[in-house]
Amino acid sequence: MHIVMVTDYYLPTLGGIQTSIKAQKEGLEKDGHRVTILCPLHEPSRDSSIIKLPTFKYIKPDNYPLAGPSKKVIEAAKTEIQKLGDIDIVHVHSDMAAGVAGLLAAKELGIPVIQTMHGREDVYAQKILPLPELTSLIPAKMHNKYISHRGASIDLKEPNTQTRTAQRMWKLMVSHANFADHVIVPSNHFARKLKRHGVHKPITVLSNGIEDSVLHKLGEAKTRCYSSKENLKIMWCGRVSPEKRPIEFLKAVKDFPNNVEVNMYGDGVAMKKARRYIAENKLRDVVNLHGGVSQQVVLNAMNKHHVFMSTSYNFDNQPMVLLEAIASGLPVIYCDPDMAEVVPAKGSILTKTHLSKGIVEAVCSVQSKPELVERMSKAMIRYRSKVTQTNHLKQLIEVYNLYSLKKM
Repeated sequence: MHIVMVTDYYLPTLGGIQTSIKAQKEGLEKDGHRVTILCPLHEPSRDSSIIKLPTFKYIKPDNYPLAGPSKKVIEAAKTEIQKLGDIDIVHVHSDMAAGVAGLLAAKELGIPVIQTMHGREDVYAQKILPLPELTSLIPAKMHNKYISHRGASIDLKEPNTQTRTAQRMWKLMVSHANFADHVIVPSNHFARKLKRHGVHKPITVLSNGIEDSVLHKLGEAKTRCYSSKENLKIMWCGRVSPEKRPIEFLKAVKDFPNNVEVNMYGDGVAMKKARRYIAENKLRDVVNLHGGVSQQVVLNAMNKHHVFMSTSYNFDNQPMVLLEAIASGLPVIYCDPDMAEVVPAKGSILTKTHLSKGIVEAVCSVQSKPELVERMSKAMIRYRSKVTQTNHLKQLIEVYNLYSLKKM
């Protein structure tokens, strides 16, 4: 098969969606399929299988290229897909300008289209956009211009639809999903939310997976061992942005017991606030901010820590970084009960509360029982083989075949 994947995310960066796309591409190509990706780039790619979509000239959040304006992106997507010729499936991995273009181009050209719903736009809008009640109108209206929100009947009784911003973004997500032929989501908990809010297209829950090449970079997973005589090394990695709750984590760090070393990897809009909090609370001897780094640096770091900390709450669906932690044999402390679907129970600790108090209690429990680290690490290593893309490739191809065979 020839699959065209379309996304709004800048492929060279380390975000979970980009990592997921690259893992699927690698797995499909190893299986003999052809994959072409359309995405925003700063410059045209030397790789002919990655095609640049039009981007805004001056609007570059965090210096990443942003697909737009929509008309140009839609026309470019349609033109590029027509030039490619024998396309079996269009697989869209986002729901903004490029995602809209992928859906519309596929529909207009009569190509079956699969939509993976990766993220919670409602939470992102409320946490990131300035004056979200007003500014969320912009992406909602832009999306509604091309994919009507008129038929979206979201459940207004649900806790996650109690603001106008949330209602707008849920209408966007539901309308976008229902425009595709088939919807893929990485977790059961997100699938349930989408169904409750009115997604009526077939939904397949298909876990993300990491590339075999990532396992190669990690090397052989080593069991972590921790002694109360040494510093407990805690790793935090992700977008330094409000929805990931880095400041809540730093509030916990302020109350951590002695003999703890914290390394934070990643960059984002909350970086200045994080630096300021560290300085004001005299945490520089405890916390090291590494900023944006390569995937290899992240993987190397995973092999040098005792525990991975995930502080996201009511936002993530299946963070790729948690799968990488599992693959490296790194125990996880997490705050969101939904993530119990992602990490094995014996390899992780769920905090009693998602607030800083719960994070502190979890860290204290590890320090008081050092043997927990070795026990959890061994559980992670036993689970390692289940998080590779190879395990999920068959199911992905089965979804494709439902529609590519109809096309034939």
